[in-house]
Amino acid sequence: MPVPRVFIIRHGETEWSLNGRHTGTTDIPLTADGEKRIRATGKALVGDDRLIVPGNLAHIYVSPRTRAQRTLELLNLNCRSPYPWPTTTPSSPTPRTNAPITITPAIREWDYGAYEGLTTPQIRQSRRSRGLPEEWDIWRHGCEAGESPADVQDRLDALIADVRETHHRGKFGAEKQGPCDVLIVAHGHVLRAFAARWVGKRLEENPSLILEAGGVGTLSYEHHSIDEPAILLGGAFVVDVVEKEEGDKMEE
Repeated sequence: MPVPRVFIIRHGETEWSLNGRHTGTTDIPLTADGEKRIRATGKALVGDDRLIVPGNLAHIYVSPRTRAQRTLELLNLNCRSPYPWPTTTPSSPTPRTNAPITITPAIREWDYGAYEGLTTPQIRQSRRSRGLPEEWDIWRHGCEAGESPADVQDRLDALIADVRETHHRGKFGAEKQGPCDVLIVAHGHVLRAFAARWVGKRLEENPSLILEAGGVGTLSYEHHSIDEPAILLGGAFVVDVVEKEEGDKMEE
């Protein structure tokens, strides 16, 4: 599988994400089902023989919103670094990653401004009632009293540049020494924008990407080149896991 990588994880389900309401600055908790699903994601994808190997993480970035922070806790990464927010989650006596955790506003959700808490049909109805064009697309039009695509693009581009220079440059092939993967836990629209900007796509073009609540995406590079960023659509299965299982059966 290509390395280094960036794993992007959208926070688990909330009441507003379940109902399609745009949730930016409003800080609401995960639903019980949302917490359950994130725990399942951690069990399925986090581990020494899984997609996200805790020991390979160089840094963890998380949104300032508690729904994203709670999602990180539930992934059960067993971080050595204490969570930089109040939590009742006990620290693990056997940490699996030394990656520091940074809360950064660069990956806060899109500021929806006047559209906060509304569904897309409600936004279009509101625009129509005020004599504005009913057609509305966040990628082209942004949000009234909120952020524009350019605003979001600027803050994400700065973080992407820092990730590449700080954690990825010089970490390809034989040059790779020590942890180099990065984990980002944030929100639906901003992570779709992050993936688009990772490969240099303008947000106004509409990235046409989907990331469900609790979903995980992977970004990396082609040809071991930091100048060829790519979206990893799917990786190969981990061969040594299969070999270990077959070996265990032979020993029985």
